[in-house]
Amino acid sequence: MEHADFRVMGSDATVVVCGAPSGLLGTARRRLEELEGLWSRFIPTSEVSRLNDALGTPVEVSWETQHLVERALLGWCTTGGAYDPTILGDVLRAGYTVSFEALDSLPAGSQLAGVTLTIGAGGIRVDAAAGTVQLPAHTGFDPGGIGKGLAADMVVEELLAAGASGACVNVGGDLRVAGRGPAADPADPSPDAGWVIGVDDPYGSELIALLGVGNGGIATTSRLRRLWTGPDGKSAHHLIDPRSGHPAASGLAAVTVVADEAWRAEILAKAVFLAGPLSGPDLLDEVGAAGLLVTDDGAAVPTANLATFLVPGTDIGLLQPSKEV
Repeated sequence: MEHADFRVMGSDATVVVCGAPSGLLGTARRRLEELEGLWSRFIPTSEVSRLNDALGTPVEVSWETQHLVERALLGWCTTGGAYDPTILGDVLRAGYTVSFEALDSLPAGSQLAGVTLTIGAGGIRVDAAAGTVQLPAHTGFDPGGIGKGLAADMVVEELLAAGASGACVNVGGDLRVAGRGPAADPADPSPDAGWVIGVDDPYGSELIALLGVGNGGIATTSRLRRLWTGPDGKSAHHLIDPRSGHPAASGLAAVTVVADEAWRAEILAKAVFLAGPLSGPDLLDEVGAAGLLVTDDGAAVPTANLATFLVPGTDIGLLQPSKEV
């Protein structure tokens, strides 16, 4: 087993490769950096930035960006609009105007008054034959977490194709595993065994669950991770509700979802966060995914089918939220 930790896409990333030819860790890192160069809205030359600057005209893009936009549209359809990749205007108006590492101070509210972008995912057009993507005028595309999840999916698949017997890629909490992991029992013949993933306590430094996942994606989204003071002087976070255009207040502090792929787990985590602790589990049941919801008051709410993934001995109970939250 080999592993590497580094920063990419504005997040901490970890790549674990098992049974692989030498050099694949470097290949994985370079690929993630390449995808960041295509998809980051904070890089002026990226294809996503070019789309956002195109004022509604078609832009020729790589197959990777077409793939990203297609998955984002599928996520929008799957969640009935709870996940919307065109919330860039609302994100900017909330004050998330630069990469999080640089978000030490925000521009005055008057400097954001000119942001007039609106949502409009239904108007996005992908022309595979021409290799172009077209956004509606006055709409901006924000890949957000789905870009990290999709990148994890793509790189894991590429690592296995390059000869790895197993791989795990985690980009800022959007994680994909496949193949045999480092904890596989030699007596277990399963080709997808041995991956154990910890779920962080959003209120502390401990783990609240251990999940055994053979081949699939896990995504965690939390309103406690990326906080800043907005232009109105109030605390803001990156989980925007497309219905209101403001950071969501749903009664949840964090959501972890297990699905077949990381990009899908990511969009479902966002949708569940907006749905709240009462309706969120039902949403996951409907699509056959599993999840663990943590409420504002520290209650951990697992879906019924999460038991399939829980490592024996995992005790999910009441957490201790910080008084500052």
